[in-house]
Amino acid sequence: MSTPSITSLVPAQDRPLSVDELVAAYTVEDRSVTTVRVNFVTSLDGGATVDGVSGGLGGPADKTVFDILRRLTDVVLVGAGTVRDEGYGAMRLDVDAAMWRDDHGLPLHPVFAIVSGSLDLDLRSEVFTQAPVRPLVVTTDRADPAKRAALEAVADVVACGEEHVEPARVVQALSDRGLRQILCEGGPALFGSFIAADAVDELCLTISPALVGGESVRVSAGPASPAPRAMRLQHLLRAEELLISRYVRA
Repeated sequence: MSTPSITSLVPAQDRPLSVDELVAAYTVEDRSVTTVRVNFVTSLDGGATVDGVSGGLGGPADKTVFDILRRLTDVVLVGAGTVRDEGYGAMRLDVDAAMWRDDHGLPLHPVFAIVSGSLDLDLRSEVFTQAPVRPLVVTTDRADPAKRAALEAVADVVACGEEHVEPARVVQALSDRGLRQILCEGGPALFGSFIAADAVDELCLTISPALVGGESVRVSAGPASPAPRAMRLQHLLRAEELLISRYVRA
């Protein structure tokens, strides 16, 4: 992996971090403890997208951290709208990441879990046809039985709520499958629902040195949390003008 120059501001370090040091910086103390980690990028003025997608806000350093988070996780959890909007393909890691996982006793690739109440998913998508690990689709009890039956040919389908997908039930269902390190990549509505349910353990937030204006959405959307969740800064990294933070529950 070619690594951009990323230094640590908190804790302070005066030289670029190696890949191994970056991996260590994002490694949890105990993988047996269920942890929900959310990863987002935002502009300086709080926008989560440029022209409807987040890719325009990141850069090589953000992509490096993005890849490391996937390397470390058991499952990548994404809302179906984000899968479509961001053009997700199969959840397949590069060779180096897969070999690292194998060396550390993990499956070569994480599970891809897609949240969809409507089950309006393209079964011909590479998400399903090229998946190295059978994907998981999270839905509700009221999902269309015919669509569910069709999806079950290419993915495991699990209901986590009667009318709406409930974050606590999602976390429990994944944990019951041994998928305790959960990486949520959005979108804003899914993140917002996890905030409202107080189900977020970590936020990895990259701050892009850009002002986007317009009507760009925030990183979270949806119902307000009953009470603000206090978070603690675990580290703050810098790559040129890009800031990369990791916050954990206080």
